Amino acid sequence: MEAVKLGNKFHPHSSYTNSSSFSNTHFGLIKFRKTHIGFEPKIPKKWTSLSLCGGERLKKEIFLEKKQRDFSVKCTAEGIERGLLVGGRSDEERKFVVAERFKVVALMACVMCLCNADRVVMSVAIVPLAAKYGWSSSFLGIVQSSFLWGYIFSSVIGGALVDKYGGKKVIAWGAALWSLATLLTPWAANHSTISLLAIRAFFGLAEGVALPSMNTLLSRWFPSHERATAVGISMGGFHLGNVVGLVLTPLFMSSVGISGPFILFSSLGLLWLTTWINRVTNDPQESNSITKAELRLIQAGKSDSPPLKKGELPPLRLLLSKMPTWAIIFANVTNNWGYFVLLSWMPVYFKTVFNVNLKQAAWFSAVPWGTMAFSGYVAGAASDFLIKAGYSLTFVRKVMQSIGFIGPGVSLLCLNYAKTPEVAAVMITIALSFSSFSQAGFLLNMQDIAPQYAGFLHGISNSAGTLAAIISTIGTGFFVQWLGSFQAFLTLTACLYFVTAIFWNIYATGERVF
Repeated sequence: MEAVKLGNKFHPHSSYTNSSSFSNTHFGLIKFRKTHIGFEPKIPKKWTSLSLCGGERLKKEIFLEKKQRDFSVKCTAEGIERGLLVGGRSDEERKFVVAERFKVVALMACVMCLCNADRVVMSVAIVPLAAKYGWSSSFLGIVQSSFLWGYIFSSVIGGALVDKYGGKKVIAWGAALWSLATLLTPWAANHSTISLLAIRAFFGLAEGVALPSMNTLLSRWFPSHERATAVGISMGGFHLGNVVGLVLTPLFMSSVGISGPFILFSSLGLLWLTTWINRVTNDPQESNSITKAELRLIQAGKSDSPPLKKGELPPLRLLLSKMPTWAIIFANVTNNWGYFVLLSWMPVYFKTVFNVNLKQAAWFSAVPWGTMAFSGYVAGAASDFLIKAGYSLTFVRKVMQSIGFIGPGVSLLCLNYAKTPEVAAVMITIALSFSSFSQAGFLLNMQDIAPQYAGFLHGISNSAGTLAAIISTIGTGFFVQWLGSFQAFLTLTACLYFVTAIFWNIYATGERVF
């Protein structure tokens, strides 16, 4: 048989031609597996017993194996980019891993829920306290507004601290202090009226840092096209806090006493704090748990985001020199005016206007807030959808804020004609559902126009809004005592919504200003 010399070995010519082709093909596949899959080169045992006639069958098997491994690697990579790890080297290793940014927003939603639950407890507890101590309607407004006395000061200071130190530490200290104040509220009420007003003011001082911390922290953990949804989820927790507080407070007061709900929510706040400190960082780049793929996804979606501010105080005069800043301030004023009127006075409203008992009033007041939590998420998702579809930030912010003001204004006018508690609850539900669209309007607009000073700008606008909330909360009490009904104040609030909507559409922008 004719043979061909190759090195120091001899091979049959016909066999050499075919086996050379076979050898080059399959050793190439071994090299490919090492480069792209990461396995060490290894010749399968089944290759050693192959005859020439089985070469085609082996090629097909190797091609199918390679295709399956490539598909597995591709799915794994795509899963990490989307926030879930899917697949593994074996069925036993396949698992789902939640992305770190979704853990952050879940914890943020929890603390925002506790933030509002702690706040709304007093709206229910004030009814038996007023009966016990003989407080008038006007004095009820003063007690309700005492929370805002501290809140108005901590908004600016808290916003500046968030810009300098990040949201993690600031909101952690805030949660610790407001949980302590919640725990001490029943003792203060039994001690004296002055003690109650002081502890409520301290409570507001601690809670003033919550919203600036949330806004800044989420802007660093989420890309721009997911930010509205993240804020919607967090604010959904905030609004659900109203439901939790309004529903659980009467139940615990009837079974444990007035101190029951205060002890419950303060304990939950301290429990949340232990998880937050160990799991969350100010910036995703500081996290030890985040994957490289998720970090790339976040950074690619917020390339215009500045580094964490460590230096001097933001320029107040510069911020106040631009009309987009005033559009945000007036929007916050109007939003807080209407929000705190409904938050503080709804149990009293249902009790005095429709003569329902405290538990029924709590349920009628809770349903609108639960709906608001859902509609806030819808608003965020709709906003992100419009941005992904190519609409400008200015257009999206104006549309969302217009819905957030015109809708509540019309609903409050209709509330004046409600004859039953059921109809009134529907009108308030519609008003608050539309109001939640403001989360995708002015609340996000702070990061749009001043990403470096968003916390400080939030503090400024929130302080102005808090002052408006104090006036509206106290003013409602005096109006009710003076005129004997809520109608005049509801009409005034509706008009304020309409005027601010016009101002917003004239001066607001989604472009970066500072």
